[in-house]
Amino acid sequence: MARLALLSVSDKTGLVELAKTLVEEFGFNLVSSGGTAKAIAAAGLPVTKVSDYTGSPEILGGRVKTLHPKIHGGILARQDLAEDQKDLADNGIRPLDLVVVNLYPFEQTIAKEGVTMADAIENIDIGGPAMLRAAAKNHAHLTVLCSAEQYEPYLEALRASDGQVPLEFRQECARAAFWHTASYDQAIATYLTASTSEPDTLPQQWAMTGRQQATLRYGENPHQTAAWYRTGSTPTGWAGAEQLQGKELSYNNLVDLEAARRIIAEFPSDRPAAAVLKHTNPCGVGMGDTLASAYRRAYDADDVSAFGGIVVLNRPIDADTAEQLTGTFLECIVAPGCDRAAQDILAKKQNLRVLVLEDLLTGPTQVVNAIAGGFLLQAPDTYRDDPATWQIVTEAKPTEAELAEMLFAWRVVKHVKSNAIVVTHQQQTLGIGAGQMNRVGSVSIALAQAGAKAQGAVLASDGFFPFDDSVRTAAAAGIRAVVQPGGSRRDDDSIKAANELGLIMAMTGIRHFLH
Repeated sequence: MARLALLSVSDKTGLVELAKTLVEEFGFNLVSSGGTAKAIAAAGLPVTKVSDYTGSPEILGGRVKTLHPKIHGGILARQDLAEDQKDLADNGIRPLDLVVVNLYPFEQTIAKEGVTMADAIENIDIGGPAMLRAAAKNHAHLTVLCSAEQYEPYLEALRASDGQVPLEFRQECARAAFWHTASYDQAIATYLTASTSEPDTLPQQWAMTGRQQATLRYGENPHQTAAWYRTGSTPTGWAGAEQLQGKELSYNNLVDLEAARRIIAEFPSDRPAAAVLKHTNPCGVGMGDTLASAYRRAYDADDVSAFGGIVVLNRPIDADTAEQLTGTFLECIVAPGCDRAAQDILAKKQNLRVLVLEDLLTGPTQVVNAIAGGFLLQAPDTYRDDPATWQIVTEAKPTEAELAEMLFAWRVVKHVKSNAIVVTHQQQTLGIGAGQMNRVGSVSIALAQAGAKAQGAVLASDGFFPFDDSVRTAAAAGIRAVVQPGGSRRDDDSIKAANELGLIMAMTGIRHFLH
């Protein structure tokens, strides 16, 4: 008797070619449902509709069509067990040799603007996951395929093994099927949780699945293995970025690139902005009248640290900016675009990684940190700071220009590892103190880097000042204004010192620690 294959797919990529080869080269009989059967029949291939095979019509508007003993008995029967074979014979059921199923496009449906809960519910596949799980469970006796990418390897396995697919291949396909249904269920559970949860609350259960985008040469260090995984059925974020040139991305590159994306998202594209990063910390951030001048200001802020850095730009790269970028050794450049002339200039640096990520604003909706025995989950720090909500706590008040400078410094300090201090002037960073164990140390580093340029500059602190010593140190260096969250029991001491020394001080009421 000819072998029997069940084909029931939503994504019909490669379907006809697979069906044609199964029938003409390997002599399979085909059973299919709904639109899959129509597509196969339209190609002139013999196919039996599921409803004709089972003797039961599709009911409930197609909600029930493959949930039938003749389908699941044929999938789950153990070919080496006499009792199972007797049950098949007694009930007129043929064993299946191949199950090809992919699922209703749930993730694509919920990604559409204006999708309703009813739309989402109707795109929850029931029969498909049931068949995938059953076939994966019984992979000792049949093969399950859940992706068009598996079709050609399956056919090659048939050809290479005289029509008998090796167990190792079937096991690999079973693993893929279970991961496929796990990802599908996780997407549904996440959607329903988000749709029914209170705002600003985290769910009682949370899961994440990913598909390997690339194997990385190593992790943070050469002795650590690493891989890159993407989430969702459609590549987004860095998985959807276009790499125009350069070496393969490393683990550290990707970590730095995400830090770069977060900081440039602070600066709307209405004015050119650029940042240079090293080890996830900005070493220079600048704004300018042109993209080239913005980059030059970011680079000049700390040209020593910029060597081997990551550059992020909030506008497409033009030729003038590309010329500037080739002036030093950089690891990666990312921007929302890159014109042809700029590409030609950057191509001279063959190893330089140049990426285009059109949407630099959209990041992950959760931040995950693994710890022993579990993980921590939090919302990303995407708070949009508004100086109108700040409290000016000193006698001296800022001009409009000074307030804009304080906002610039505050946007940058948010993306510096705590304890963080940033000194800026005229929309350019002058000194950055990052990751110190005490705030006084970060102040000293930032002011030392700024040097004489600190005269008339702004100082931002990601956390409050527990004592007035940092305020006094800042004033002695020439700082004109300080912006900090406030909230210390000794805020009055810092305010008193600022008034005594003629400083402007704003308290934002928002803390931006970055651990």
